[in-house]
Amino acid sequence: MKIIKLTGCIWILIILVLQSCSPNQQQTSQSDVHDRDSKIEKWVEVFQPSVMSREERMKELRWFREAAKDLRGLNIYSAAENIDTHYWESRVLTRAFEDITGIKAVHRIIPEGDLVPLVVEQMEKNIRHYDIYVSDADLIGYHLRTKAIVNLTEYIGGEGKKYTNPYLDLDDFLNLEFGQDYDGNQLQLADEQFVNLYWFRYDWFTREDIKKQFKAKYSYELGVPVNWSAYEDIAEFFTNTKIDGKKVYGHFDYGKPGPSLGWRFTDAWLSIAGVGDKGLPNGMPVDEWGIRVENRIPVGSSVTRGGEINGPAAVYALEKYIEWLKKYAPPEARNWEWHDAGALCARGNIAQHIFQYVTWLSDPVFHTPGSPVCDKEGKPLWRVAPTPHGRYWDEGMKVGYQDPGSWTIPKNTTGKQRAAAWLWAQFCVSKTVELKKFLIGGTPVRKSTVFSDYLTQHMDDYGGIIDFYRSSDAKRYTGSGRNVPHYPKLASLWWKNISKAMTGELTPQQAMDNLAKEQDAVMGSLKMAAYSPVLNKEKKKEDWLYGHPADVSPKAPRPRPKPVTMPYDELIKQWKR
Repeated sequence: MKIIKLTGCIWILIILVLQSCSPNQQQTSQSDVHDRDSKIEKWVEVFQPSVMSREERMKELRWFREAAKDLRGLNIYSAAENIDTHYWESRVLTRAFEDITGIKAVHRIIPEGDLVPLVVEQMEKNIRHYDIYVSDADLIGYHLRTKAIVNLTEYIGGEGKKYTNPYLDLDDFLNLEFGQDYDGNQLQLADEQFVNLYWFRYDWFTREDIKKQFKAKYSYELGVPVNWSAYEDIAEFFTNTKIDGKKVYGHFDYGKPGPSLGWRFTDAWLSIAGVGDKGLPNGMPVDEWGIRVENRIPVGSSVTRGGEINGPAAVYALEKYIEWLKKYAPPEARNWEWHDAGALCARGNIAQHIFQYVTWLSDPVFHTPGSPVCDKEGKPLWRVAPTPHGRYWDEGMKVGYQDPGSWTIPKNTTGKQRAAAWLWAQFCVSKTVELKKFLIGGTPVRKSTVFSDYLTQHMDDYGGIIDFYRSSDAKRYTGSGRNVPHYPKLASLWWKNISKAMTGELTPQQAMDNLAKEQDAVMGSLKMAAYSPVLNKEKKKEDWLYGHPADVSPKAPRPRPKPVTMPYDELIKQWKR
């Protein structure tokens, strides 16, 4: 009885304490709401320009505040590669997100070569490094086969429904398909993307004296090169022609052995040359990695198995890369990597670049008054245009590459951590912030950004980039796609073989033969949860090269086509149509 009486007394005391505290708690709660409202008002002003009105921004940010009520106080950890977009997310958006939601996001910036192994280790060894990653959708083939990441379509329709932004508007995203499996399930959602385009000095290409010199030598008009034959002639012309008494170069690239040399090729260089079949987002049955896929199952990449990684088109792609780098690019380019080469086109001595990642064009040097590539008002003297294609390219193939860095949630991120990570991802791609983020990093993911009134008014600042994203051509630039079964393992093979061709240790044919052999060996060893590779039996090369129409992979040798150029202004008109 004494215990019962004591327990009753304790309960009465607890009730009295709770009652006495209740008004203070209510005041605290109301104060918290007011505090977060004032912070929302602050960030609404920071996130300008925006495609959303002030009232719409307030509504969206208030939704994030309410959705995070049961998640406040959590810490989440995300990782992304080292580009301006992600630095801005880390420095600015993390603060805004914590102010509004009470969730602390630690957004770490890591070089891509170090980021991908962490993703793989977390997936394959169940070691938790991060709650969520911005990882290239180039890994989509790996993700759909390992089934180790969260299926966002299922999550949005189930457990994550209450944490899914009603203003997310998936139809507004530029290329949802890049992050989807074969059945259209969304596995990854783009956070940023940038495209590889042809870059050139518009001011030089339109100068009458330079045009006359070119026409006299090559018997056709200087303009945007449509094919590699014209690009090669232009590269030769500028490398051997002084502009205003100064030495210039007709080509730009990088060639230092290392992972970024592999990306230089896996980022669709072979498809630009003409490796692969017709089809979007990637060629079928043979894609731009030379991998043949039948019924979603990779069956080989060597010509003897029906692939094309060591066929005439791929060898031609490597040969031209080496030849142009040595003959027409600055000598020091052979020691540059991806991050070295980014803004160096702006030195003022480069006439054209066949393979410019446009994320680098957000660098201030491309927009600063008096820069070697800008006029006195800061307007670009350069332009971007469609990527010229090689002699094996056929109409109906992809034209070039887009890199969609995409939010990716490992399955071992669960419960509230998963919910908070999903909120963080959505915040970074929300309509409220997306236009502002584009102005920082030049990496749009939404149609509403690309077609915004703000960018319509400032199109001249971007040298054709906005025109490109508004054109139907943008759909012909895609990522590596679903057919690559294990991007991390396979991509690491490329630069090691290509670098041997660069040094002369191997011929281009030998290098690609080695790559084909190694790539098939890796694919043959894989045991994956879905659509695991099963290699074709080998046949004679000739049976594959000549036993079908000329525009079907693997393709037989072709001669050099006639050079073709197009006036830039006519090209822009086509884009606008």
